Parts: sequence; structure tokens; C-alpha cells
Amino acid sequence: MSKVKILYAEDDETLAFLTKDNLEQNNYEVTHCLNGQNCFEIFKKEYFDICILDIMLPGMDGFDLTHSIRKINNDIPILFLSSKILKEDRIKGLRMGADDYLVKPFSIEELLLKIDIFLKRPIKNTPSEKLNYQIGKLNFNSENHTLVNGSEKTVLTQREAQLLKLFLDNKDKVLKREEILKAIWGTDDYFMGRSLDVFISRLRKILASEKQVSIENLHGVGFRFIESL
Repeated sequence: MSKVKILYAEDDETLAFLTKDNLEQNNYEVTHCLNGQNCFEIFKKEYFDICILDIMLPGMDGFDLTHSIRKINNDIPILFLSSKILKEDRIKGLRMGADDYLVKPFSIEELLLKIDIFLKRPIKNTPSEKLNYQIGKLNFNSENHTLVNGSEKTVLTQREAQLLKLFLDNKDKVLKREEILKAIWGTDDYFMGRSLDVFISRLRKILASEKQVSIENLHGVGFRFIESL
């Protein structure tokens, strides 16, 4: 069985050595890059199962690197590792297309758990499943992660697209937080719950032009997607 391939960008050589060594001891194949531009060039040439990126990188920072990666691949899991602890940085990272965010210093056990969760997440939709949805004036394609309104097109991140599809398949139904987390992230971990709130907020903004659509928050329970005719 082939090893899982990880693309790892970190300019702190000591931290990078320790992290790479621990990952390799756990049977992962790790390609390490010291700067963002080199990381992106390698990403374009090789196949990887997951990306682990520092934010403060020379050449191209983690935000720009993620943006560039998402133009090529909307599906690969991206995990940020950063000493930037402000909520605004976490939100920016998630909006740029990252799947999750670990603050330095982190434990290798937590990193390994995150990787394992991402690698076990549900497989993409099969062709027999519904792919196209109409939301007011918007056409949503769950396979391409696009929302189209005439000549305007918005490309969603994979998480945003998965979450929107889940809501559309369950209109007017109360979805418990843990149900959503397990369906999309594979776990109902507390920190994943914080990420879910960010993605809910993001979807509300994306769908703001459609006044008949709302994502209702049932405190302590979950969410309900409502589309009134």
C-alpha cells in the first residue's frame, strides 16, 4: 500500500525537521519546502494527499499559497500551522480555502489526529447524486463548487460546497450540529464546531442576495435551511 503524501511548507528549519521526522515515523511521505513559491511549483508537478502550510512564509505567504492551490484543486485538504492567534487570521485562513487551523506550538498527536480525520472524510459525490440546484436566481453545481447568477460566478471552497449541498438536500429540516460535523468533518470535535460557525457565516454572506433564503440558528441544537417561495 502506497504511503500518504504530505506537502509541508515551513521556514523554521528546526520545527520543520522535528515535524517531518515525526510524520515520517508515522509512515507518511513528506515533501518539505522552505518557501511558498517553491511549494507551489512542487504542488503543480506532483500529487499530494494533504497540504500542511505555515502562514508566514517567504516568497509567497500561506494565504496566497492556499489561494493559488485552490485554483488548481478544490478538494485537497489544507491545514494551516501558525503562530498567528487572532480570530481574524483564523477566519481569513478558512475563507481563503483552508480546512482547519492549528496554532503553534501544537502537539504532534493533535496534528496526526487532524490528518487522520481529513483522510477519512467522505468521498466526493457519485454521479448518481444530484449535482445541480436552483436557489432563487442562483444555480449551484455541487461538483464544481460554483454558484452562478447570469454572468456572475462564485467559486466556493470544498467545505462551503459540502455544507450548502447538505442544507439543500435537507431543506426545512433541523440538522443537529453533531450531524453536520460528522457528515462533513468526520468528527464533532469542539474546534471543528468553531470552524463550522465560520462556514455558516460565510454561506450567509454568499447567499445574502437571495432574500427568501435563510440559515436559521437553533441555539444549542443546530441549524435549519429555509427557502420560502
